[in-house]
Amino acid sequence: MASSDIPPQDGRLYGAGLPTLLRQIPTFAVALLGGYLFDLADVPLGWMIGALVFSALFSWGFAVSMPPRTRPMALVVLGASFGTGASPEIIAEVIERLPWMVLASLLTLVTGALLTRPLAAIARLDPRSAFFCAVPGGVTVMPVLAEAAGADTRPVTLSQTMRMVLVVLLVPPAVIALGAGAGAEPFHATSTPVEPLVLTLFLAASLGAAYAMKYVRAANPWILGPLFLSIGLTATFGAPSGFPRWMIALAQVAMGAGLGVKLNRSFVLGSARLLIASALSTLFLGLLLGLLASVLARASGLSLGAVLLGMAPGGTPEMVVTAAALEVAVPMVLAFHLVRMVASNVLIAPMWAAVRRKPGFGRSA
Repeated sequence: MASSDIPPQDGRLYGAGLPTLLRQIPTFAVALLGGYLFDLADVPLGWMIGALVFSALFSWGFAVSMPPRTRPMALVVLGASFGTGASPEIIAEVIERLPWMVLASLLTLVTGALLTRPLAAIARLDPRSAFFCAVPGGVTVMPVLAEAAGADTRPVTLSQTMRMVLVVLLVPPAVIALGAGAGAEPFHATSTPVEPLVLTLFLAASLGAAYAMKYVRAANPWILGPLFLSIGLTATFGAPSGFPRWMIALAQVAMGAGLGVKLNRSFVLGSARLLIASALSTLFLGLLLGLLASVLARASGLSLGAVLLGMAPGGTPEMVVTAAALEVAVPMVLAFHLVRMVASNVLIAPMWAAVRRKPGFGRSA
C-alpha cells in the first residue's frame, strides 16, 4: 500500500477553520446523545456503541474533534474501577486459571499471525506491515511494536482501529446470542458504596500512578497505572470506593467517541482495500477464536462468556467494559487481557522473525 493511500486521521472535513472548542462541544454532545439513546434502548454496551455510531455519522458531515486527554482520562477512571473487584479470593481464582490464560493468549496471537498472508494479498500490503495489522495486539500496542520492527505504522493503526470498532459492535450481541452473558461466572465483585471524598483522592492517586507508568514508558500507562494501584489497594485493604454509574457512562462515551471520530470520510473512503481486508480478517479471526474459546472453556471449566471475551480480538478497556455491561466476571476477563498484553510485548518480535522466514515472505521484507 502506497503512503499516499493512507488517509489523514485528523477528523476534519467541513468547517475546519472553526475554533477547536466549537468542534469538541458538538462532537461530545452528539456522542453523549447516541450513548443515551442506545442505553435507553437496552443495546448491550449502549453508552460506548451509541457514542461510536453517532460520532462516526456526525464526522461525515461536520468538523469533529475530541479533547486530546479525553481517552486517557477515561482510561484512568476505567482502570481504577476495574481493580476494585480484586479481592484476595478472586485473585486466587485468577492465579489458579493462569495456565489457561497463557494458552489462550498464545492461541489468539498465533491465529492472528496465520492471517498475515491473506490480509497482505487483499490489502496489497508488504508482509511486515500486514503481520502487525493481522495480529490482535490492540490499537495502542501494535503500532508501537510495528515501529520498532520497521513497519509502516499508518496501516497498522487503521487496521487495528477497524478491528476494534467491529469487535465493540459485534461481540456483545454474539455473547448474548450464545447465552454466555449475565450470571455465567460463579463469582463476581461485590458492589461497593460510593464515597465521594475517598473517590476523589483515589482518582487523584490513580492519575499519579498513570503518569508514573508513562514516565517509565510502559505500554498503556493510562489504564495500567490506575489498575495496578486499584488492585493493590483492594487486595490489601478492600475497595476504596465504588464508582457512580454516570462516571462509568461518561468514560464509555469518551471511549466510543474516540473510535467514532476516526471513522470520517477520508478514513473510510481513502483506505477501502485495507478496511475491507481488516473487516474480513476480523470476522474470520473472530469465528476461529470463538471456536477455540468454546473448546478451551469446556476443557478448563471456565465460563464460555469469560473465555469468549478474554480471547476476543479487542483491547483491554473495551472488552472489560463489555464484561461489566454483560455481567460476565470482570476480573477474569481483565486477567485474560493482561496476560495477552504481556505476551504481545514479549512474543510479537520473535513471532515476526519466524513468520518472515516462511517461503514467499523473504528475509528482507
